[in-house]
Amino acid sequence: MAAAPPPRSAEQRRRDTLHRLEHDVDAWVATADARTGTPYLVPLSYLWNGDTLLIATASASATARNLLAGGTLRLGLGPTRDVVLIEATAEALSVADISADEGDTFAAKTGFDPRELGTAYHYFRIRPRRVQAWRESNELPGRELFRDGVWRES
Repeated sequence: MAAAPPPRSAEQRRRDTLHRLEHDVDAWVATADARTGTPYLVPLSYLWNGDTLLIATASASATARNLLAGGTLRLGLGPTRDVVLIEATAEALSVADISADEGDTFAAKTGFDPRELGTAYHYFRIRPRRVQAWRESNELPGRELFRDGVWRES
C-alpha cells in the first residue's frame, strides 16, 4: 500500500471544502425519525450559496418528515478518502418561500425544478453548525474546520 500524502493545512482543507460545496451537486443526507430514532439516508442534490445549502425533497418523504419534526441532519460529500461531513440544522421552506432567482439557480445546478412537479415538495435551508474534512488518518487531527458559524484559523 502506498504511503498517504502529507496532511493538508487547515487553510488548504478549507479551500478544498469550499470548492466541493460550490462544485459538487449531490450529498448524502442523513436524518432520523424524531419519535423512534430510526435513521434514514438518501442522496439529494443541493445548492450552496456561500453560507447555507438548499435541498428539496417530496413533502411526504421520510427526509421531509424527519426534518419537519426534528430539524437536524448530517450531510456527507465526496468519496470516503476525501470526505466532508456537515452537521446542520434545517429550516423548512415552502415552494412559495423560494425567490424566483433562487429557484431558477437551484434548478439549473441540480437538474430538476420542484416548482414544476405535480408532487408537493419542501425546500430546506441547511445551516452548517460543524464541518469536518479529511482524506487519510493523518488528517484526523484538526479535521474540524468550522463550528458554530466560525471557520477555524489556519
